[in-house]
Amino acid sequence: MTLANVGGSASIAEPDYWWYRARADLLQTALGRYVGDAAQVLDVGSADGPSVGWLRGSGRRTALDIDPRGLGPGGVCGSVLQLPFRDGCFDVVAAFDVLEHCRPESAALAEVARVLTPGGRLLLSVPAYQWAWSDFDDENGHHRRYTRARAERAVRAAGLEVRRSTYAFTSVFPFFVAERLVRRVRNRVWRPPSGEPADIVSLPQVPRPMERLLLGLAELDRRALRSRDLPFGSSVLVAASKPGR
Repeated sequence: MTLANVGGSASIAEPDYWWYRARADLLQTALGRYVGDAAQVLDVGSADGPSVGWLRGSGRRTALDIDPRGLGPGGVCGSVLQLPFRDGCFDVVAAFDVLEHCRPESAALAEVARVLTPGGRLLLSVPAYQWAWSDFDDENGHHRRYTRARAERAVRAAGLEVRRSTYAFTSVFPFFVAERLVRRVRNRVWRPPSGEPADIVSLPQVPRPMERLLLGLAELDRRALRSRDLPFGSSVLVAASKPGR
């Protein structure tokens, strides 16, 4: 079992990047109701701190990351492929943009299922669409991207029950597609992708007016997610539970 040779999360260098701020709101809106009255919460991949601040008021939070740079005091340096916790000790496990780094994914999800209490919940996000693969995925140490159906199958194969699944970043999707097309053209003209993960990935920089536009469009998603699932987008969000209680 191996985890990709990944470096640190880009959020370490740019915690205020617009995507992290928008993702925090989308995650809370789509998945927040499944936290419930959790007493013990495991935050896997906690280097992405800007997107999980909303979880910190929910019970006792344990942060785990394979990169110690993403951990604060009391955090645990470790891998989701071999979680250093006893069976059935967490009411909620959050894994936001983690599973795509894991090989095999089944081992990661089996470990999550193992440490969940009966009735415990998994909150998950993954990047969408294999056709959107680019050098950005190589640099991030990704092994795969997902459709909603693909993410649901993986979760169910681990013995978990899907409670909600939806796409996110629907309103900004045209900009995402355009950015991926530009990357492909650029790499064909200037350089082929190396296929090697970067230590800390450089995020695409956008002018301030464009940032405001993207955040405004993401707000449309947030409002829609209060009452419905979204049919496409650059991320997939899943809430699932462990049978039992």
